[in-house]
Amino acid sequence: MGLLLAIVVIGLWCTHLTWTLLSVEVLWDSPWTYVHVLVQAYLSTGLFITAHDAIHGTVVRGRRGNDLIGFVASFLFAGLWYPRLVVNHHKHHHHPAEDHLDPDFHSSNSLLLWFGSFMWRYTTIWQILIMALAYNILKLQVEEVRLWVWWIMPAFMGSFQLFYVGTYLPHRKPHTPDMPFRARSMPLNHLLAMVSCYFFGYHAEHHMSPGTPWWQLWKVKERRIS
Repeated sequence: MGLLLAIVVIGLWCTHLTWTLLSVEVLWDSPWTYVHVLVQAYLSTGLFITAHDAIHGTVVRGRRGNDLIGFVASFLFAGLWYPRLVVNHHKHHHHPAEDHLDPDFHSSNSLLLWFGSFMWRYTTIWQILIMALAYNILKLQVEEVRLWVWWIMPAFMGSFQLFYVGTYLPHRKPHTPDMPFRARSMPLNHLLAMVSCYFFGYHAEHHMSPGTPWWQLWKVKERRIS
């Protein structure tokens, strides 16, 4: 199931992006423009979630298979370097919400400062060069407005969705004794959890059971509150 879902997410991301870039005009007075942006942003979030599950070895059996899928998903997301994601994410799980030890945490508790720090720590010069190269190659065939609306904007929105639902809301201060791994979870609502960030809002459950893939986190949530 993990491999099937990874193929579906990656396939839908590629298909929808290619279709919109080549065939769909940007019409600001059409509601479909905003639907396409939201769909692509959600699929971009799914790419990162797929890479995240690969880090935990839950997409397929075997480290090499997971690393291959994780590398592809993170690269498509925004030219991210998968080995860097692996190192930082394991640090996050070993030291959740600990200042100077957790690369995903910012002690200021400020949404903007935290998001800026989050983006800075995961951005590399190679990522910038890869994205710039891809942009300049694509603009030879695709209108620049389509690149910005169908590709760049959704990627940024997906990054913020991941940060806000999967990092800021769960790990922001104050930390209380009833927060396992300094992580809070959204209330039980499977539809909202899926729409908001592929069940990643069940964040304490993820830290309690990092070997559970995203599509089964709802079961951990139900067991925890039962």
